[in-house]
Amino acid sequence: STMMIILGITTGTMITISSHHWLTAWIGLEMNMLAILPVISKPKTLRSTEATTKYFLTQAIASALMLLASTMNAWQTGNWDVSQLNNKYTTTIMTTSLAMKMGASPTHFWLPEVLQGSSLYTALLISTWQKVAPITLMYTISNNTPPTILMTIGILSIIVGGLGGINQTQLRKMLAYSSINNIGWTITMMAISPNIAMMNIATYIIMTTPMFLTMTMMSTKTLQDISMTWTTSPTATYTIALLMLSTSGLPPFTGFAPKLLMLNELVTQKLMTVATLLAILSLISLLFYLRVAYLIMMLTSPTTSTSSTKWRHQHNMPQLMTILTPTALMSILMTPAIPY
Repeated sequence: STMMIILGITTGTMITISSHHWLTAWIGLEMNMLAILPVISKPKTLRSTEATTKYFLTQAIASALMLLASTMNAWQTGNWDVSQLNNKYTTTIMTTSLAMKMGASPTHFWLPEVLQGSSLYTALLISTWQKVAPITLMYTISNNTPPTILMTIGILSIIVGGLGGINQTQLRKMLAYSSINNIGWTITMMAISPNIAMMNIATYIIMTTPMFLTMTMMSTKTLQDISMTWTTSPTATYTIALLMLSTSGLPPFTGFAPKLLMLNELVTQKLMTVATLLAILSLISLLFYLRVAYLIMMLTSPTTSTSSTKWRHQHNMPQLMTILTPTALMSILMTPAIPY
Protein backbone atom coordinates (compact mmCIF):
# COMPACT_ATOMS: atom_id res chain seq x y z
CA SER A 1 0.00 0.00 0.00
CA THR A 2 2.89 2.38 0.78
CA MET A 3 4.31 1.71 -2.68
CA MET A 4 0.92 2.46 -4.27
CA ILE A 5 0.66 5.75 -2.37
CA ILE A 6 4.19 6.85 -3.34
CA LEU A 7 3.45 5.87 -6.93
CA GLY A 8 0.18 7.86 -6.87
CA ILE A 9 1.87 10.98 -5.47
CA THR A 10 4.75 10.91 -7.96
CA THR A 11 2.80 9.76 -11.02
CA GLY A 12 0.03 12.34 -10.42
CA THR A 13 2.53 15.20 -10.46
CA MET A 14 4.41 13.75 -13.43
CA ILE A 15 1.17 13.45 -15.45
CA THR A 16 0.33 17.10 -14.71
CA ILE A 17 3.81 18.35 -15.58
CA SER A 18 3.95 16.49 -18.89
CA SER A 19 0.36 17.05 -20.06
CA HIS A 20 -0.73 19.28 -22.95
CA HIS A 21 -4.46 18.84 -22.38
CA TRP A 22 -6.26 20.54 -19.48
CA LEU A 23 -8.18 17.38 -18.58
CA THR A 24 -5.04 15.26 -18.20
CA ALA A 25 -3.47 18.03 -16.10
CA TRP A 26 -6.57 17.97 -13.89
CA ILE A 27 -6.54 14.15 -13.66
CA GLY A 28 -2.88 14.26 -12.57
CA LEU A 29 -3.67 16.75 -9.78
CA GLU A 30 -6.63 14.65 -8.62
CA MET A 31 -4.52 11.46 -8.54
CA ASN A 32 -1.89 13.28 -6.54
CA MET A 33 -4.45 14.67 -4.09
CA LEU A 34 -6.19 11.32 -3.50
CA ALA A 35 -2.83 9.63 -2.93
CA ILE A 36 -1.67 12.12 -0.29
CA LEU A 37 -4.88 12.06 1.78
CA PRO A 38 -4.03 8.74 3.53
CA VAL A 39 -0.49 10.06 4.16
CA ILE A 40 -1.81 13.12 6.04
CA SER A 41 -4.37 11.09 8.01
CA LYS A 42 -1.91 8.31 8.95
CA PRO A 43 -1.36 9.47 12.57
CA LYS A 44 -4.79 8.52 13.93
CA THR A 45 -5.43 11.75 15.80
CA LEU A 46 -8.25 14.26 15.61
CA ARG A 47 -5.84 16.92 14.42
CA SER A 48 -4.56 14.87 11.48
CA THR A 49 -8.13 13.96 10.46
CA GLU A 50 -9.04 17.65 10.57
CA ALA A 51 -5.95 18.50 8.50
CA THR A 52 -6.87 15.86 5.91
CA THR A 53 -10.43 17.21 5.63
CA LYS A 54 -9.20 20.81 5.23
CA TYR A 55 -6.67 19.75 2.62
CA PHE A 56 -9.26 17.75 0.69
CA LEU A 57 -11.86 20.54 0.67
CA THR A 58 -9.48 23.30 -0.47
CA GLN A 59 -7.90 21.13 -3.16
CA ALA A 60 -11.34 20.01 -4.38
CA ILE A 61 -12.54 23.64 -4.67
CA ALA A 62 -9.33 24.59 -6.49
CA SER A 63 -9.76 21.62 -8.86
CA ALA A 64 -13.37 22.66 -9.57
CA LEU A 65 -12.18 26.20 -10.41
CA MET A 66 -9.52 24.74 -12.66
CA LEU A 67 -12.10 22.67 -14.53
CA LEU A 68 -14.35 25.73 -14.83
CA ALA A 69 -11.54 27.83 -16.33
CA SER A 70 -10.41 25.16 -18.80
CA THR A 71 -14.03 24.37 -19.86
CA MET A 72 -14.80 28.08 -20.37
CA ASN A 73 -11.67 28.36 -22.49
CA ALA A 74 -12.67 25.31 -24.53
CA TRP A 75 -16.16 26.78 -25.08
CA GLN A 76 -14.81 30.08 -26.32
CA THR A 77 -11.76 28.97 -28.33
CA GLY A 78 -12.40 25.25 -28.94
CA ASN A 79 -8.93 24.65 -27.55
CA TRP A 80 -7.88 22.38 -24.65
CA ASP A 81 -4.15 23.10 -24.95
CA VAL A 82 -2.49 24.02 -21.64
CA SER A 83 -0.38 26.80 -23.17
CA GLN A 84 -3.30 28.31 -25.13
CA LEU A 85 -5.31 29.83 -22.28
CA ASN A 86 -5.99 33.16 -23.97
CA ASN A 87 -9.12 34.65 -22.45
CA LYS A 88 -8.46 37.07 -19.57
CA TYR A 89 -11.35 35.71 -17.45
CA THR A 90 -10.21 32.10 -17.80
CA THR A 91 -6.59 33.01 -16.99
CA THR A 92 -7.76 34.90 -13.89
CA ILE A 93 -9.84 31.95 -12.65
CA MET A 94 -7.01 29.53 -13.43
CA THR A 95 -4.44 31.67 -11.58
CA THR A 96 -6.74 31.84 -8.54
CA SER A 97 -7.21 28.08 -8.66
CA LEU A 98 -3.46 27.36 -8.88
CA ALA A 99 -2.72 29.90 -6.13
CA MET A 100 -5.24 28.08 -3.92
CA LYS A 101 -3.63 24.74 -4.75
CA MET A 102 -0.18 25.90 -3.68
CA GLY A 103 -1.38 27.87 -0.65
CA ALA A 104 -0.80 31.44 -1.80
CA SER A 105 -2.66 34.35 -0.19
CA PRO A 106 -5.60 35.21 -0.05
CA THR A 107 -6.47 31.47 -0.12
CA HIS A 108 -3.63 30.46 2.19
CA PHE A 109 -5.63 29.65 5.34
CA TRP A 110 -5.46 25.88 4.91
CA LEU A 111 -1.66 25.58 4.70
CA PRO A 112 -0.55 26.39 8.30
CA GLU A 113 -3.42 24.29 9.70
CA VAL A 114 -2.66 21.29 7.50
CA LEU A 115 1.07 21.39 8.24
CA GLN A 116 0.40 21.69 11.96
CA GLY A 117 -1.89 18.65 11.82
CA SER A 118 0.52 16.39 9.92
CA SER A 119 3.87 14.77 10.74
CA LEU A 120 7.16 16.47 9.85
CA TYR A 121 7.77 14.22 6.83
CA THR A 122 4.26 14.90 5.51
CA ALA A 123 4.76 18.62 6.13
CA LEU A 124 7.95 18.42 4.06
CA LEU A 125 6.06 16.66 1.27
CA ILE A 126 3.29 19.29 1.23
CA SER A 127 5.78 22.19 1.32
CA THR A 128 7.92 20.88 -1.53
CA TRP A 129 6.63 18.16 -3.88
CA GLN A 130 2.97 19.24 -3.73
CA LYS A 131 3.93 22.70 -5.02
CA VAL A 132 5.67 21.36 -8.15
CA ALA A 133 2.57 20.58 -10.26
CA PRO A 134 0.60 23.85 -9.73
CA ILE A 135 3.74 25.97 -10.18
CA THR A 136 4.60 24.17 -13.44
CA LEU A 137 1.06 24.87 -14.71
CA MET A 138 1.38 28.52 -13.66
CA TYR A 139 4.70 28.70 -15.51
CA THR A 140 3.04 27.25 -18.63
CA ILE A 141 0.23 29.85 -18.66
CA SER A 142 2.43 32.75 -17.46
CA ASN A 143 2.59 34.27 -20.97
CA ASN A 144 -1.15 34.92 -21.01
CA THR A 145 -1.76 35.74 -17.33
CA PRO A 146 -2.53 39.37 -16.38
CA PRO A 147 0.56 40.67 -14.50
CA THR A 148 -1.53 42.76 -12.08
CA ILE A 149 -3.26 39.65 -10.72
CA LEU A 150 -0.02 37.71 -10.32
CA MET A 151 1.68 40.62 -8.57
CA THR A 152 -1.30 41.27 -6.29
CA ILE A 153 -1.42 37.61 -5.20
CA GLY A 154 2.39 37.56 -4.86
CA ILE A 155 2.77 40.73 -2.78
CA LEU A 156 -0.20 39.75 -0.57
CA SER A 157 1.44 36.36 0.04
CA ILE A 158 4.75 38.00 0.97
CA ILE A 159 2.97 40.26 3.49
CA VAL A 160 0.86 37.43 4.96
CA GLY A 161 3.84 35.04 5.06
CA GLY A 162 5.96 37.60 6.86
CA LEU A 163 3.40 38.83 9.39
CA GLY A 164 1.91 35.38 10.03
CA GLY A 165 5.25 33.78 10.88
CA ILE A 166 6.29 36.38 13.46
CA ASN A 167 3.97 35.30 16.25
CA GLN A 168 4.41 31.53 15.88
CA THR A 169 5.95 29.20 18.43
CA GLN A 170 5.10 26.05 16.46
CA LEU A 171 7.86 25.38 13.94
CA ARG A 172 5.58 23.71 11.39
CA LYS A 173 3.26 26.72 11.30
CA MET A 174 6.27 29.01 11.06
CA LEU A 175 7.58 27.03 8.09
CA ALA A 176 4.11 27.10 6.52
CA TYR A 177 4.17 30.92 6.63
CA SER A 178 7.73 30.82 5.32
CA SER A 179 6.38 28.72 2.44
CA ILE A 180 3.58 31.25 1.76
CA ASN A 181 6.17 34.04 1.77
CA ASN A 182 8.38 32.20 -0.69
CA ILE A 183 5.46 31.32 -2.98
CA GLY A 184 4.69 35.06 -2.94
CA TRP A 185 8.13 35.88 -4.36
CA THR A 186 7.70 33.14 -6.98
CA ILE A 187 4.25 34.32 -8.12
CA THR A 188 5.35 37.97 -8.24
CA MET A 189 8.23 37.00 -10.53
CA MET A 190 5.94 34.86 -12.75
CA ALA A 191 4.64 38.19 -14.11
CA ILE A 192 8.11 39.47 -15.04
CA SER A 193 10.49 36.57 -15.52
CA PRO A 194 9.01 33.06 -15.16
CA ASN A 195 12.48 31.46 -15.41
CA ILE A 196 13.77 33.29 -12.33
CA ALA A 197 10.50 32.37 -10.56
CA MET A 198 11.18 28.69 -11.23
CA MET A 199 14.75 29.08 -10.02
CA ASN A 200 13.42 30.67 -6.82
CA ILE A 201 11.07 27.77 -6.04
CA ALA A 202 13.83 25.23 -6.81
CA THR A 203 16.15 27.04 -4.38
CA TYR A 204 13.39 27.11 -1.75
CA ILE A 205 12.88 23.34 -2.08
CA ILE A 206 16.65 22.74 -1.73
CA MET A 207 16.72 24.92 1.42
CA THR A 208 13.58 23.69 3.14
CA THR A 209 14.23 19.95 2.67
CA PRO A 210 17.32 19.73 4.93
CA MET A 211 15.57 21.98 7.47
CA PHE A 212 12.60 19.59 7.79
CA LEU A 213 14.93 16.56 7.77
CA THR A 214 17.05 18.02 10.60
CA MET A 215 13.90 18.78 12.61
CA THR A 216 12.64 15.22 12.03
CA MET A 217 15.99 13.80 13.11
CA MET A 218 15.86 15.73 16.38
CA SER A 219 12.05 15.48 16.65
CA THR A 220 11.67 19.22 17.35
CA LYS A 221 8.25 20.72 16.79
CA THR A 222 8.21 23.95 18.81
CA LEU A 223 10.56 26.83 19.65
CA GLN A 224 10.83 25.39 23.15
CA ASP A 225 12.03 22.06 21.72
CA ILE A 226 14.53 23.76 19.47
CA SER A 227 15.95 25.87 22.28
CA MET A 228 16.88 22.62 24.08
CA THR A 229 18.53 20.86 21.14
CA TRP A 230 22.02 22.28 21.83
CA THR A 231 22.33 19.75 24.68
CA THR A 232 21.72 16.77 22.39
CA SER A 233 23.24 17.79 19.07
CA PRO A 234 25.00 21.16 18.73
CA THR A 235 25.90 20.53 15.06
CA ALA A 236 22.30 19.89 14.01
CA THR A 237 21.18 22.91 16.02
CA TYR A 238 23.59 25.25 14.23
CA THR A 239 22.66 23.66 10.92
CA ILE A 240 18.99 24.55 11.48
CA ALA A 241 19.94 28.12 12.45
CA LEU A 242 22.06 28.57 9.32
CA LEU A 243 19.36 27.04 7.11
CA MET A 244 16.83 29.49 8.60
CA LEU A 245 19.13 32.39 7.74
CA SER A 246 19.62 31.00 4.23
CA THR A 247 15.85 30.69 3.70
CA SER A 248 15.41 34.29 4.84
CA GLY A 249 17.65 35.39 1.96
CA LEU A 250 20.61 36.73 3.91
CA PRO A 251 23.90 36.96 2.01
CA PRO A 252 26.29 35.04 1.75
CA PHE A 253 23.90 32.05 1.82
CA THR A 254 22.19 30.34 -1.14
CA GLY A 255 18.82 31.98 -0.36
CA PHE A 256 20.23 35.38 -1.34
CA ALA A 257 20.88 34.32 -4.97
CA PRO A 258 17.23 34.19 -6.21
CA LYS A 259 16.36 37.39 -4.30
CA LEU A 260 19.31 39.17 -5.91
CA LEU A 261 18.31 37.98 -9.39
CA MET A 262 14.65 38.89 -8.82
CA LEU A 263 15.39 42.42 -7.57
CA ASN A 264 17.91 42.88 -10.39
CA GLU A 265 15.27 41.86 -12.96
CA LEU A 266 12.64 44.19 -11.43
CA VAL A 267 15.06 47.14 -11.54
CA THR A 268 16.02 46.27 -15.14
CA GLN A 269 12.31 46.34 -16.08
CA LYS A 270 12.05 49.81 -14.42
CA LEU A 271 9.71 48.51 -11.70
CA MET A 272 11.42 50.43 -8.91
CA THR A 273 8.36 50.66 -6.66
CA VAL A 274 7.78 46.90 -6.70
CA ALA A 275 11.50 46.22 -6.14
CA THR A 276 11.62 48.60 -3.15
CA LEU A 277 8.40 47.14 -1.72
CA LEU A 278 9.70 43.56 -2.00
CA ALA A 279 13.04 44.49 -0.44
CA ILE A 280 11.26 46.12 2.53
CA LEU A 281 8.77 43.25 2.91
CA SER A 282 11.60 40.69 2.97
CA LEU A 283 12.70 42.33 6.24
CA ILE A 284 9.43 41.23 7.92
CA SER A 285 10.12 37.57 7.25
CA LEU A 286 13.77 38.09 8.18
CA LEU A 287 12.53 39.07 11.64
CA PHE A 288 11.16 35.65 12.55
CA TYR A 289 14.04 33.72 10.97
CA LEU A 290 16.49 35.86 12.93
CA ARG A 291 14.45 35.32 16.07
CA VAL A 292 14.82 31.54 15.74
CA ALA A 293 18.52 31.81 14.86
CA TYR A 294 19.09 34.08 17.89
CA LEU A 295 17.16 31.72 20.16
CA ILE A 296 19.18 28.72 18.97
CA MET A 297 22.66 30.20 18.72
CA MET A 298 22.89 32.95 21.31
CA LEU A 299 20.59 32.08 24.19
CA THR A 300 21.42 29.19 26.49
CA SER A 301 18.12 27.77 27.67
CA PRO A 302 17.84 26.17 31.11
CA THR A 303 18.33 22.41 30.98
CA THR A 304 17.61 19.63 33.47
CA SER A 305 20.77 17.74 32.52
CA THR A 306 23.82 18.27 34.74
CA SER A 307 26.23 17.71 31.88
CA SER A 308 26.46 20.25 29.06
CA THR A 309 26.03 17.57 26.38
CA LYS A 310 23.85 14.48 26.48
CA TRP A 311 26.33 11.98 25.08
CA ARG A 312 23.67 9.24 24.94
CA HIS A 313 22.06 10.68 21.81
CA GLN A 314 23.54 9.44 18.57
CA HIS A 315 22.20 11.22 15.50
CA ASN A 316 22.95 9.64 12.16
CA MET A 317 22.65 12.17 9.38
CA PRO A 318 20.73 10.82 6.37
CA GLN A 319 22.80 10.87 3.17
CA LEU A 320 20.34 13.25 1.50
CA MET A 321 21.02 15.82 4.19
CA THR A 322 24.79 15.70 3.79
CA ILE A 323 24.31 16.61 0.13
CA LEU A 324 21.48 19.15 0.52
CA THR A 325 22.79 21.10 3.53
CA PRO A 326 26.01 22.42 1.91
CA THR A 327 24.00 23.10 -1.29
CA ALA A 328 21.40 25.03 0.71
CA LEU A 329 24.09 27.12 2.39
CA MET A 330 26.90 27.66 -0.09
CA SER A 331 25.55 27.59 -3.67
CA ILE A 332 25.57 31.37 -4.04
CA LEU A 333 28.94 31.10 -5.79
CA MET A 334 27.15 29.46 -8.73
CA THR A 335 24.87 32.50 -9.31
CA PRO A 336 26.83 34.01 -12.25
CA ALA A 337 26.54 30.68 -14.10
CA ILE A 338 22.73 30.61 -13.99
CA PRO A 339 21.19 31.18 -17.42
CA TYR A 340 17.91 33.09 -17.09
